[in-house]
Amino acid sequence: MGLFCYNLLRSTHLCFRSAHLVQNLNLSKTLIRCNKNTDPLHLRAASPASLFLNGRTVLFRFRSRTTSLLDPGPVLTRCGLHFHTSAPVRALPGPLLWMVLKPLQKLVAIVLGRSIRKWWVDLPANRQQLLREWVRQRRWHLAAGAGVTMVIVVLLLLTHLDESPITGRTRLLVFSKDKFMELAALTSRTYKEEFAELMLPVSDARHQVVEQVVQHLAQRNKDIPEVTDVNWSVHVVQSPEINAFVLPDGKVFMFTGMLDVVTDIHQLTIVLGHEMAHALLGHSAEEASLSHVVDLLSLILLTAIWAMCPQDSLALLGQWVQGKLSQLMFHRPYSRKLETEADEVGLQLAAKACADVRAGPVFWQQMEIREQLTGEPTLPEWLSTHPSHRNRFTQLDRLIPQALELRESCVCPALPPTDPRAVFSQSVRVLLEDTKNKERGVGEEGGLEGPRKPHRPPLPQIPASPLPSAALLTQTAPLLSSKESQGSKVSELAVPAAAAEGGTPVSEERSTS
Repeated sequence: MGLFCYNLLRSTHLCFRSAHLVQNLNLSKTLIRCNKNTDPLHLRAASPASLFLNGRTVLFRFRSRTTSLLDPGPVLTRCGLHFHTSAPVRALPGPLLWMVLKPLQKLVAIVLGRSIRKWWVDLPANRQQLLREWVRQRRWHLAAGAGVTMVIVVLLLLTHLDESPITGRTRLLVFSKDKFMELAALTSRTYKEEFAELMLPVSDARHQVVEQVVQHLAQRNKDIPEVTDVNWSVHVVQSPEINAFVLPDGKVFMFTGMLDVVTDIHQLTIVLGHEMAHALLGHSAEEASLSHVVDLLSLILLTAIWAMCPQDSLALLGQWVQGKLSQLMFHRPYSRKLETEADEVGLQLAAKACADVRAGPVFWQQMEIREQLTGEPTLPEWLSTHPSHRNRFTQLDRLIPQALELRESCVCPALPPTDPRAVFSQSVRVLLEDTKNKERGVGEEGGLEGPRKPHRPPLPQIPASPLPSAALLTQTAPLLSSKESQGSKVSELAVPAAAAEGGTPVSEERSTS
């Protein structure tokens, strides 16, 4: 039997034996006949033959050659058609698919519960009584089935337990990291399109200082695998909103409103460390996993509400109560727990970056006083997704000794003796005394008209390097330097000059853009 070889793309060879030609290949529109005057292995084709291989079509011809000792036999030649395949189709990320199907799941539960209620109402009284008796007689079997179902659910949840990086905390993680990274990339594109007209250019001083702090944090924490696995990039948005967030794929979004409320480079480092900690710990995937599991389990309760409530209005009220209880009992407490963990890890990241970690509690004290002075409404902590400013200040203040030890172990320069927390407390105390004296003086001068409306005092600032929006880079450029220590190159955040000299606090005005 002769051996046929056809040279395919990329120098690969398709080899087959003539005896298996008809069995292994699908040859269409081909007439194969033998020439009596030549070797039986010399085949001729009256029309091109089609080779179907893994969904690809190749046309070729058989042609005969003169019989020779060096002649390898029949040769296959291509007829000019090319390989072509359909474009690959990628599945939607699991979290995105869940977000799309989440409202549909609730709708199915509502329709199912309402259908069960209507079916029960339409049953005759004797049939209802028979069903009640049937359930009562088999109540233990039904209870055993429910117990087995719960055990299976618990086992499934146990198979999705994961260990949180850095902290080592055991958590439930339903969505894989790869799938959530795809969703993060999609979210990044969405935010870029939304803030396209508000993005500051790369040459802007505010963008450059945020970029420097982020890269400094990443460089000083490169011993953490999750930090080196992410490509960090910065986007500064021109907006008065006091907000900043980091997506799981390392996209940092900083609003200029947040730059206006931080006092110095140390507070900015701690804020960015907190947001980067969310990304490193995978809090978004963790929170989405909990929400997914809670929502699936609540579908059973939602179906029971619509099945047992006699009217649709009562069922809607029960659904609203069920949703609020789910938020207050699961989602919001868990969100506050993740925020507290990000505060702790973010403080560690800032400490390894040689920031003055004592500025962290001061930042939250400033935020609390700011809310009081501006009259912004504040929700009780149990109604919020974030801990209160006072609790965050207390938590960070308790972690300062450990953070200072970590900072010292990272070969950082010594901190000035002036504690920002003590300076801020003294500034607030002096401000309150001045305000009382002014109110007392205005009341005495008011005469018959009575006391006038007191003037709202300004927000106190700690005596540190300011971050004015126009000259941000010039103020913080010397704060990021490097030096050789113990044979390794160490980047550090320099201490503000006024605080390092231990001088008297001087109030400085911050320019706004």
